Amino acid sequence: MTTTPPAGQHASVLSALGARIASGSLATGQVLTLEGVGADYAVSRSVAREAIRVLESMGLVASRRRVGITIQPRHRWNVFDPRVIRWRLDGGDRTEQLLSLSELRRGIEPVAASLAAERADGEQCRVLAAAVSDMVVHGRSGDLDAYLRADALFHRTLLAASGNEMLRALDDVVEEVLRGRTHHGMMPDRPKPEAIALHDEVARAIRLGDGATAERAMREIIDEAAAAVRAEQQA
Repeated sequence: MTTTPPAGQHASVLSALGARIASGSLATGQVLTLEGVGADYAVSRSVAREAIRVLESMGLVASRRRVGITIQPRHRWNVFDPRVIRWRLDGGDRTEQLLSLSELRRGIEPVAASLAAERADGEQCRVLAAAVSDMVVHGRSGDLDAYLRADALFHRTLLAASGNEMLRALDDVVEEVLRGRTHHGMMPDRPKPEAIALHDEVARAIRLGDGATAERAMREIIDEAAAAVRAEQQA
């Protein structure tokens, strides 16, 4: 019989606790102990401590001597951490989270597209064009996982092409939004051709150095995705 290595145990406990906090199953103000965590997940004190340490770095819990491990209110969370985003999307506030992230993207990606039109190099332009071509192919076939990979590559490259390190650092945040829509069945079986066409328009505008068009088309991409989430909420 094999046992889960400590690293695997740590990741398992971290994911389980993070998901419970994000979903509200562990409520704000609730107090945990290392002994209790260890008993609940059948892990050693050191494994429980490491999981709590990571959750504390995310702002989800606070450890105090003689008090214990206290679940923190949402405003203290590091909401930009991709793991926090993933746990929240897996929980009950999925639509609220996606709409909040769409508003964030609206303030980031159109600006990145405009900057990319000034700063993208030839290789980045080729990657953007190739990603759009893959989106066309996988959109027609309905292979949403392959479509997601192409879409994520497009947006990751766009942020990198902006030449702004702060914008580039948000690539994991954007990817979690795209991944969340796909994995939670909030994408159509066949991605809309209009959405793919807008990605193509962004790629072309960047290659041609047309910042205004790149910015406008990128904003339309985000608005279309947000409208789809709202429609899903009302269905």
